[in-house]
Amino acid sequence: MLSRACRLISKNALSGRIVCIQEGVSNYSNRSRDYHIASGHHGSLRCSLINTGTNITPKFSSLKPITAAVLVRNLSTGDGDKAALLDVIPEPPTIPQGAPEIAELVAGAEPAFASLGLGGWTPVGIVQNCMEFLHIGLDLPWWGCIAIGTVVVRTLLFPLVIASQRNAAKMNNHMPQLQVLQMKMTEARQAGNAIESARYGQEMVLFMKEKKLNPLKNMLVPLAQAPIFISFFMGLREMANTPVESMREGGLFWFTDLTICDQFYALPIITSLTLFLTIELGTDSARMSAANMQTVKYILRAMPIFIFPFTINFPGAILCYWACSNFFSLVQVGFLRIPTVRDFFKIDRIVAHKPETLPIKKKGFTEGIKESWTNMKISRELEERARIDEIRFQKAGKGPMVKTYKYDPTAPKPSSSTAVNAKKR
Repeated sequence: MLSRACRLISKNALSGRIVCIQEGVSNYSNRSRDYHIASGHHGSLRCSLINTGTNITPKFSSLKPITAAVLVRNLSTGDGDKAALLDVIPEPPTIPQGAPEIAELVAGAEPAFASLGLGGWTPVGIVQNCMEFLHIGLDLPWWGCIAIGTVVVRTLLFPLVIASQRNAAKMNNHMPQLQVLQMKMTEARQAGNAIESARYGQEMVLFMKEKKLNPLKNMLVPLAQAPIFISFFMGLREMANTPVESMREGGLFWFTDLTICDQFYALPIITSLTLFLTIELGTDSARMSAANMQTVKYILRAMPIFIFPFTINFPGAILCYWACSNFFSLVQVGFLRIPTVRDFFKIDRIVAHKPETLPIKKKGFTEGIKESWTNMKISRELEERARIDEIRFQKAGKGPMVKTYKYDPTAPKPSSSTAVNAKKR
């Protein structure tokens, strides 16, 4: 049942006056209607009553200026009236065809990373947020954002590089003394003399403590760079796979599209070459007294060749970051080779030791592998012997007493006559 219906009356039809008409009903069953009409100009409004059968007090005594007139009918129950009212209900407005999209209204706008499912407070999300800030806030192209982000992160790690270089230089200068102690400890271990091996090991620890040497400091830079590299790798890969549309034109030179791999294989080749040069120059300045350092260096040299088949399928954004990081490493290694710079950062000058003066002679790759394998076998045999001795000791302490004599000394001795008779027989 309709309780109220409204009809607008044109303002022009009222000659500039404002008219408000309201219809009232005395009771539910009575069909007689009363119309309240309020009319007036802008400013004051007066109300009059049109009575069609029932006296009703006017409801409009003072109204604010309005721009149209409204006809209101209350509590109608007739079916005919309902049909008449339904006939005048306007049609719903039609949706305009060809409405412009939001992206078309705002020229050059890019969706936020949050709307693409990127960003957040994880290490990967923080990298993506920083990339978005550099691109949107500073209006930089994507290749510039990646390069600047790489330089900033590597610059923050520079103090760790200085600490690692200081420790590496000290260990290189004290290499002869460390190698002597290491040889004695290895010989004692191979001979199975655990006491001597432990003694030489303790002497090496005291010597390194006195000279302020710590082999673990050489691992500070790799341990710090590993999570950063993984975060950049995963963050840029997600941005390329989503993809971020602006990265399709955010590259440089021949790699304009950073969401796909390099079709000319130039970026993978540059990445592998710069990595190889970094390994060659970086490991020379970080030599240690360990005899297997040469083996590690050979393995690192093979790494660029090993990773090349995988890097050819990486998006351009990842290779752009990797190449920038390698170039920064090359510049950093060359910078720290300058004597004035090393003196400023209090890095000792590296002493060049002749191979024939060192206790441990330099060996080739194959000989080093064989020696490492032999030492590992000897160590395993010694551990096995120690384990068997421990088992025998426990059995001897917990098991029955083992007979270690031919005759029982506690048994009574036989008489002499019996012994003579035994001899005669």
